[in-house]
Amino acid sequence: MSFLKKPITSILFITLFFLSTADVAYAQVDQIEGVWLNEKKDAKIQIYKGTDGKFYGKIIWLKEPIKNGSTKLDEKNPKQNLKNQSIVGLVILKGCKKEDNTYEDGTIYDPENGKTYDCTITHKGSILALRGYIGISLLGRTTKWERAS
Repeated sequence: MSFLKKPITSILFITLFFLSTADVAYAQVDQIEGVWLNEKKDAKIQIYKGTDGKFYGKIIWLKEPIKNGSTKLDEKNPKQNLKNQSIVGLVILKGCKKEDNTYEDGTIYDPENGKTYDCTITHKGSILALRGYIGISLLGRTTKWERAS
């Protein structure tokens, strides 16, 4: 009888191993997750899914990260205590929720003017169309980002 315990235990262990890794194999990255190049091609933004299920984006690269001999800072930020933070590492896209093929109810911060806008994202292939607006979407501007290689 003891000779059966070893093969049964091994089979059980292998079965449990494959069942536990099945969730990882099916975990999918969302279509907007990854690194994107902004329209001016002077910054790369990494979009990721937060623990709250919403999407966020932070600047991970600048074509010109240095200004006047030091790291480029968020000088235009309206909050005095945030003006000394580096642009690289800055979270500019916050709280976008997936709704079918769009991402809504988020905000996008523009470090060039220090303003935050409501944001809607539409994904088409290797292009993201980000619409920033105040109040209603008709009164806004759309910028297009392309997936970085």
